[in-house]
Amino acid sequence: MSAAPSVSTPDLSVQDLRKEFAGHVAVHNLSFAVQRGSFFSILGPSGCGKTTLLRMIAGFIEPDSGEIVIGGRSMRAVAPNRRPVNMVFQQLALFPMMSVGENVAFGLARRGVGKLERTRRADAMLERVGLAGAGLKRVDQLSGGQRQRVAIARSLVLEPTLLLLDEPLGALDLKLREHMKIELKQLQASFGTTFVYITHDQSEALVLSDHVAVMNHGRFEQLGTPQQLYYEPATAFVAGFVGANNRIFGQLKSSDGDIAEIETSDGWTVRAKKSGPIAAGDHVEAFVRPEAAILERDASQLPANQAHYVGSVQSLLFDGANSAVLLHEDLTHFEFRVALPQTGRFADLKVGERIYFSFDPRRAICFPSHGGPHG
Repeated sequence: MSAAPSVSTPDLSVQDLRKEFAGHVAVHNLSFAVQRGSFFSILGPSGCGKTTLLRMIAGFIEPDSGEIVIGGRSMRAVAPNRRPVNMVFQQLALFPMMSVGENVAFGLARRGVGKLERTRRADAMLERVGLAGAGLKRVDQLSGGQRQRVAIARSLVLEPTLLLLDEPLGALDLKLREHMKIELKQLQASFGTTFVYITHDQSEALVLSDHVAVMNHGRFEQLGTPQQLYYEPATAFVAGFVGANNRIFGQLKSSDGDIAEIETSDGWTVRAKKSGPIAAGDHVEAFVRPEAAILERDASQLPANQAHYVGSVQSLLFDGANSAVLLHEDLTHFEFRVALPQTGRFADLKVGERIYFSFDPRRAICFPSHGGPHG
């Protein structure tokens, strides 16, 4: 009998995992670990390989090579139903002919747990997910968010080492999705079960996770905390995919230490912090977050040590705390998005109004460009 894994042993360890389908490499030799009790998300666009990766962990797809270790034990040749893993799908797959309690107890019944014991455990689990007394209800009597919690309860009652979640909030409306993000985070913290979550929604990944892997074409572009991905993107793909950004293509004209001066093909000059080896003449792409820019009606109010630009208001995007304005930079008509400060100072801003803007080049970042407009 093998010893129980130590507290320092990751709940999930993946080494050189690879999968091809008809010559297309869906997962490229991935290696990573997920620590016990953490919330780990895999974020990426459709077709990037994240579902294939999750299904290999669950045992539904056989990898071509590599190793999956769960709870300190290799999963080689271990069937899906023998792995210490449960999965929650977007469709939830609840049984409409069963009561809520019977749905939660279903896996326990399959394991041969007696009726009284499985009813007790199902009721206790429903209470923990905020559905006390719902055991006798039908599934169709529940709201979308309640059904989501039943699906999670059905998985957690089996006490898996890993709970795998495949875009579980994708079918919910926006308001319920926002609510369920908070509930999921609280549930995971309460149970302490390791969650591995896949999504194409960056907001879900950032809000929920301790660590996020950004996946693209079968590879991890970056793995880090939400804060690291947002403030210190390692690649242009991560900078463009995580959070809103103004993306500026141009050519590096000169450098002052790690600050690059970039000129666009139509003559707009901006400055940004360099990431990676970039030399004069190289094509680059710079990223400036909308909240990094400053708006002023009087240019003299902008920081004296930053370049000042002039723009005209193209459109106003009012969304409460997420409000922004789209400007057309005067020289090039480049569309530049600036987050509106929450002071109400620009509540009377009008389409067509000319306004000044600026940003700290250290809060902008540029990468070598491998595509996009050049000239």
